[in-house]
Amino acid sequence: MPTIDRQELDRLERRSLQLTVLSAVFVLVLAAGLAAFMYAHVFVHPEGNKWTMRVAFFGFCGLTLLFVGYLFDRQRTFHKLKMHLLAELERNIELQVQASADLLHSMPDQNHFWDRLTMEFRRALTMEKNLSLVLVKAKPSAKATLNDQKAALSDAAKAMSKRLRPTDSIYHLSEDFFGIVLPETDSLNAKRIAVRLQEELQGVRAKYGTGFDLVTHNYPDHVKSSHELEDIVKSMLPENQGWDVAAETPVESGD
Repeated sequence: MPTIDRQELDRLERRSLQLTVLSAVFVLVLAAGLAAFMYAHVFVHPEGNKWTMRVAFFGFCGLTLLFVGYLFDRQRTFHKLKMHLLAELERNIELQVQASADLLHSMPDQNHFWDRLTMEFRRALTMEKNLSLVLVKAKPSAKATLNDQKAALSDAAKAMSKRLRPTDSIYHLSEDFFGIVLPETDSLNAKRIAVRLQEELQGVRAKYGTGFDLVTHNYPDHVKSSHELEDIVKSMLPENQGWDVAAETPVESGD
Protein backbone atom coordinates (compact mmCIF):
# COMPACT_ATOMS: atom_id res chain seq x y z
CA MET A 1 0.00 0.00 0.00
CA PRO A 2 1.46 3.31 -1.07
CA THR A 3 2.16 5.76 1.77
CA ILE A 4 3.58 9.22 2.30
CA ASP A 5 6.78 9.57 4.27
CA ARG A 6 5.82 11.48 7.42
CA GLN A 7 9.44 12.33 8.18
CA GLU A 8 9.93 13.74 4.69
CA LEU A 9 6.86 15.94 5.10
CA ASP A 10 8.13 17.16 8.48
CA ARG A 11 11.52 17.91 6.94
CA LEU A 12 9.91 19.90 4.13
CA GLU A 13 7.82 21.85 6.63
CA ARG A 14 10.92 22.61 8.70
CA ARG A 15 12.81 23.86 5.67
CA SER A 16 9.82 25.96 4.62
CA LEU A 17 9.64 27.51 8.09
CA GLN A 18 13.36 28.26 8.03
CA LEU A 19 13.01 29.89 4.61
CA THR A 20 10.03 31.92 5.83
CA VAL A 21 11.90 33.18 8.90
CA LEU A 22 14.98 33.99 6.81
CA SER A 23 12.88 35.87 4.25
CA ALA A 24 11.06 37.81 6.97
CA VAL A 25 14.33 38.79 8.68
CA PHE A 26 15.87 39.80 5.36
CA VAL A 27 12.86 41.97 4.45
CA LEU A 28 12.70 43.57 7.91
CA VAL A 29 16.42 44.41 7.90
CA LEU A 30 16.24 45.98 4.45
CA ALA A 31 13.04 47.83 5.30
CA ALA A 32 14.45 49.07 8.62
CA GLY A 33 17.61 50.32 6.89
CA LEU A 34 15.62 52.08 4.19
CA ALA A 35 13.25 53.60 6.76
CA ALA A 36 16.22 54.88 8.77
CA PHE A 37 17.59 56.66 5.69
CA MET A 38 14.16 58.05 4.84
CA TYR A 39 13.40 59.25 8.37
CA ALA A 40 15.61 62.36 8.24
CA HIS A 41 14.21 63.47 4.86
CA VAL A 42 10.63 62.87 5.95
CA PHE A 43 10.57 64.20 9.53
CA VAL A 44 13.73 66.27 10.11
CA HIS A 45 14.45 68.05 6.80
CA PRO A 46 11.38 67.47 4.63
CA GLU A 47 11.61 68.70 1.07
CA GLY A 48 8.38 69.38 -0.75
CA ASN A 49 5.01 68.31 0.66
CA LYS A 50 5.85 66.74 4.03
CA TRP A 51 2.44 65.05 4.39
CA THR A 52 2.82 63.26 1.09
CA MET A 53 6.25 62.02 2.14
CA ARG A 54 4.95 60.92 5.53
CA VAL A 55 2.06 59.04 3.97
CA ALA A 56 4.53 57.33 1.64
CA PHE A 57 6.79 56.50 4.61
CA PHE A 58 4.04 54.96 6.72
CA GLY A 59 2.64 53.23 3.66
CA PHE A 60 6.03 51.66 3.03
CA CYS A 61 6.20 50.47 6.67
CA GLY A 62 2.67 49.08 6.45
CA LEU A 63 3.40 47.20 3.23
CA THR A 64 6.51 45.73 4.80
CA LEU A 65 4.52 44.43 7.76
CA LEU A 66 1.81 43.07 5.46
CA PHE A 67 4.41 41.21 3.41
CA VAL A 68 5.95 39.68 6.54
CA GLY A 69 2.48 38.70 7.70
CA TYR A 70 1.83 37.08 4.32
CA LEU A 71 5.00 35.02 4.66
CA PHE A 72 3.91 33.60 8.03
CA ASP A 73 0.33 33.10 6.84
CA ARG A 74 1.72 31.10 3.92
CA GLN A 75 3.67 28.96 6.37
CA ARG A 76 0.55 28.39 8.47
CA THR A 77 -1.39 27.39 5.34
CA PHE A 78 1.35 24.91 4.43
CA HIS A 79 1.08 23.35 7.90
CA LYS A 80 -2.71 23.05 7.61
CA LEU A 81 -2.40 21.43 4.19
CA LYS A 82 0.12 18.95 5.54
CA MET A 83 -2.12 17.99 8.45
CA HIS A 84 -5.12 17.68 6.11
CA LEU A 85 -3.11 15.50 3.74
CA LEU A 86 -2.00 13.22 6.58
CA ALA A 87 -5.56 12.97 7.89
CA GLU A 88 -6.86 12.03 4.44
CA LEU A 89 -4.05 9.50 4.05
CA GLU A 90 -4.87 7.87 7.39
CA ARG A 91 -8.54 7.78 6.44
CA ASN A 92 -7.76 6.15 3.09
CA ILE A 93 -5.54 3.59 4.80
CA GLU A 94 -8.30 2.77 7.27
CA LEU A 95 -10.78 2.34 4.40
CA GLN A 96 -8.36 0.09 2.51
CA VAL A 97 -7.71 -2.00 5.61
CA GLN A 98 -11.44 -2.29 6.24
CA ALA A 99 -12.06 -3.28 2.63
CA SER A 100 -9.31 -5.90 2.85
CA ALA A 101 -10.73 -7.28 6.09
CA ASP A 102 -14.24 -7.36 4.62
CA LEU A 103 -13.03 -9.25 1.56
CA LEU A 104 -11.23 -11.86 3.66
CA HIS A 105 -14.23 -12.25 5.99
CA SER A 106 -16.59 -12.61 3.04
CA MET A 107 -14.60 -15.51 1.56
CA PRO A 108 -15.80 -19.07 2.28
CA ASP A 109 -14.15 -20.43 5.43
CA GLN A 110 -13.12 -23.84 6.74
CA ASN A 111 -16.69 -25.11 7.14
CA HIS A 112 -17.45 -24.53 3.46
CA PHE A 113 -14.06 -25.96 2.53
CA TRP A 114 -14.62 -29.27 4.34
CA ASP A 115 -18.08 -29.65 2.80
CA ARG A 116 -16.80 -28.91 -0.71
CA LEU A 117 -13.77 -31.16 -0.31
CA THR A 118 -15.92 -34.08 0.88
CA MET A 119 -18.42 -33.58 -1.94
CA GLU A 120 -15.76 -33.30 -4.65
CA PHE A 121 -13.88 -36.32 -3.30
CA ARG A 122 -17.03 -38.45 -3.41
CA ARG A 123 -17.69 -37.30 -6.95
CA ALA A 124 -14.11 -38.06 -8.00
CA LEU A 125 -14.30 -41.49 -6.33
CA THR A 126 -17.63 -42.35 -7.93
CA MET A 127 -16.76 -41.10 -11.42
CA GLU A 128 -13.10 -42.20 -11.21
CA LYS A 129 -11.89 -38.67 -11.81
CA ASN A 130 -8.91 -36.73 -10.48
CA LEU A 131 -9.16 -34.21 -7.66
CA SER A 132 -6.39 -31.74 -6.85
CA LEU A 133 -5.83 -29.39 -3.97
CA VAL A 134 -3.57 -26.32 -3.91
CA LEU A 135 -2.62 -25.00 -0.47
CA VAL A 136 -1.23 -21.47 -0.25
CA LYS A 137 0.72 -20.30 2.80
CA ALA A 138 1.62 -16.60 3.09
CA LYS A 139 4.96 -15.51 4.53
CA PRO A 140 4.67 -11.85 5.58
CA SER A 141 7.75 -9.66 5.63
CA ALA A 142 9.27 -9.09 9.07
CA LYS A 143 8.87 -5.34 8.54
CA ALA A 144 5.25 -5.53 7.38
CA THR A 145 2.62 -3.95 9.61
CA LEU A 146 -0.66 -5.66 10.43
CA ASN A 147 -2.45 -3.42 7.94
CA ASP A 148 0.06 -4.32 5.23
CA GLN A 149 -0.42 -8.02 5.94
CA LYS A 150 -4.19 -7.74 5.61
CA ALA A 151 -3.86 -5.76 2.40
CA ALA A 152 -1.38 -8.30 1.02
CA LEU A 153 -3.69 -11.23 1.81
CA SER A 154 -6.64 -9.41 0.27
CA ASP A 155 -4.72 -8.62 -2.91
CA ALA A 156 -3.45 -12.20 -3.03
CA ALA A 157 -6.99 -13.58 -2.78
CA LYS A 158 -8.13 -11.31 -5.62
CA ALA A 159 -5.09 -12.18 -7.75
CA MET A 160 -5.59 -15.92 -7.33
CA SER A 161 -9.33 -15.72 -7.94
CA LYS A 162 -8.68 -14.17 -11.37
CA ARG A 163 -6.61 -17.21 -12.38
CA LEU A 164 -9.13 -19.86 -11.36
CA ARG A 165 -11.62 -21.65 -13.58
CA PRO A 166 -15.38 -21.40 -12.94
CA THR A 167 -15.36 -24.92 -11.49
CA ASP A 168 -12.52 -24.14 -9.05
CA SER A 169 -13.09 -22.65 -5.61
CA ILE A 170 -10.87 -20.81 -3.13
CA TYR A 171 -11.26 -20.74 0.66
CA HIS A 172 -9.75 -18.67 3.46
CA LEU A 173 -8.79 -21.41 5.91
CA SER A 174 -6.90 -19.26 8.42
CA GLU A 175 -5.43 -15.77 8.65
CA ASP A 176 -2.54 -16.49 6.25
CA PHE A 177 -3.63 -19.76 4.70
CA PHE A 178 -5.76 -20.45 1.61
CA GLY A 179 -7.07 -23.66 0.12
CA ILE A 180 -8.05 -24.12 -3.53
CA VAL A 181 -10.11 -27.09 -4.71
CA LEU A 182 -9.56 -28.14 -8.35
CA PRO A 183 -12.12 -30.72 -9.51
CA GLU A 184 -11.18 -33.11 -12.35
CA THR A 185 -7.57 -31.88 -12.36
CA ASP A 186 -4.61 -34.25 -12.52
CA SER A 187 -1.21 -33.69 -10.90
CA LEU A 188 0.43 -32.14 -13.95
CA ASN A 189 -2.32 -29.60 -14.54
CA ALA A 190 -2.44 -28.81 -10.82
CA LYS A 191 1.26 -27.96 -10.93
CA ARG A 192 0.68 -25.73 -13.95
CA ILE A 193 -2.14 -23.93 -12.16
CA ALA A 194 0.09 -23.49 -9.09
CA VAL A 195 2.83 -21.98 -11.24
CA ARG A 196 0.35 -19.55 -12.81
CA LEU A 197 -0.89 -18.59 -9.36
CA GLN A 198 2.66 -18.03 -8.19
CA GLU A 199 3.30 -15.76 -11.16
CA GLU A 200 0.15 -13.80 -10.35
CA LEU A 201 1.29 -13.45 -6.74
CA GLN A 202 4.62 -11.91 -7.75
CA GLY A 203 2.95 -8.51 -7.94
CA VAL A 204 1.74 -8.86 -4.35
CA ARG A 205 5.19 -10.00 -3.26
CA ALA A 206 6.86 -7.03 -4.93
CA LYS A 207 4.37 -4.57 -3.42
CA TYR A 208 4.24 -5.82 0.17
CA GLY A 209 7.29 -8.07 0.53
CA THR A 210 5.02 -11.04 1.30
CA GLY A 211 6.10 -14.42 -0.05
CA PHE A 212 3.85 -17.38 -0.76
CA ASP A 213 4.46 -21.13 -0.60
CA LEU A 214 2.21 -23.24 -2.78
CA VAL A 215 1.90 -27.04 -2.49
CA THR A 216 -0.26 -29.36 -4.59
CA HIS A 217 -1.91 -32.65 -3.61
CA ASN A 218 -3.79 -35.00 -5.87
CA TYR A 219 -6.15 -37.90 -5.66
CA PRO A 220 -5.35 -40.63 -6.57
CA ASP A 221 -1.65 -39.89 -7.18
CA HIS A 222 -0.76 -38.70 -3.66
CA VAL A 223 -3.62 -39.80 -1.45
CA LYS A 224 -6.19 -42.60 -1.54
CA SER A 225 -8.87 -41.29 0.81
CA SER A 226 -10.54 -38.05 1.84
CA HIS A 227 -9.18 -38.50 5.37
CA GLU A 228 -5.64 -38.27 4.05
CA LEU A 229 -6.43 -34.98 2.32
CA GLU A 230 -8.09 -33.65 5.46
CA ASP A 231 -5.12 -34.65 7.61
CA ILE A 232 -2.75 -32.85 5.25
CA VAL A 233 -4.78 -29.66 5.41
CA LYS A 234 -5.18 -29.84 9.20
CA SER A 235 -1.45 -30.34 9.63
CA MET A 236 -0.85 -27.01 7.86
CA LEU A 237 -3.35 -25.00 9.85
CA PRO A 238 -2.00 -22.68 12.59
CA GLU A 239 -2.62 -25.21 15.37
CA ASN A 240 -0.25 -27.63 13.61
CA GLN A 241 2.50 -25.86 11.78
CA GLY A 242 4.03 -29.03 10.36
CA TRP A 243 4.93 -28.79 6.70
CA ASP A 244 6.60 -32.21 6.53
CA VAL A 245 3.73 -34.02 4.91
CA ALA A 246 4.10 -36.92 2.55
CA ALA A 247 3.00 -36.74 -1.06
CA GLU A 248 3.26 -32.97 -1.54
CA THR A 249 4.76 -31.27 -4.52
CA PRO A 250 6.20 -27.82 -3.62
CA VAL A 251 6.29 -24.91 -5.99
CA GLU A 252 9.17 -22.65 -4.99
CA SER A 253 8.27 -19.02 -4.27
CA GLY A 254 11.54 -17.64 -5.59
CA ASP A 255 12.55 -16.00 -2.27
